[in-house]
Amino acid sequence: MRRKVFATYTGWIILINVIAFVGFLIMLNSFGEMESISLMALQPAMILAGKNLWTFLTSMFMHAGLGHLFVNMISLLFIGSFVERLIGKKRFLIFYFAAGLGAGLLFVLLAGLFGTSGIGMKLFGSPETFAVGASGAIFGLLGAFAFMEPFKKVVVPLFMPFIIFLRLPVLYVAIFYASIETIFAFTPYS
Repeated sequence: MRRKVFATYTGWIILINVIAFVGFLIMLNSFGEMESISLMALQPAMILAGKNLWTFLTSMFMHAGLGHLFVNMISLLFIGSFVERLIGKKRFLIFYFAAGLGAGLLFVLLAGLFGTSGIGMKLFGSPETFAVGASGAIFGLLGAFAFMEPFKKVVVPLFMPFIIFLRLPVLYVAIFYASIETIFAFTPYS
């Protein structure tokens, strides 16, 4: 029997992200870009001033564009589905939110402590930088998956001028994606 996507918390989180994205587009038209972003995106300077604390949660469901939403939700579908089956629905949901909130907290602390210097700003972001997306929670899930099943082989799409699919151990996938994120931190377009 085929598994139904919305019978899982992974599926529901994806649906909530899509609804939040559409809601945010509506909000942009109603309140304007800066007002909307400052109300929904995580900004270390605001958090450190004790303001907009709800953005720890709202930023996990906001995305910077359709491509950002698509890549995160495809990643969540594949990684989240595996982890949810491994640890169960309730633990998955708790872990997903703990990883996302933990990533947000780490971003705020590191940007607040080191984000005012050149290299610190490049590595951790400025306290004035806005952050959105489910990447922190997804990376947490990928780390958990790599820890629990390091040599389980998964199919990974690699986007070049064409798409190739590789079958790699999840530990290698986690190391690869962490490396890519680190390299992008030092590019002029990050």
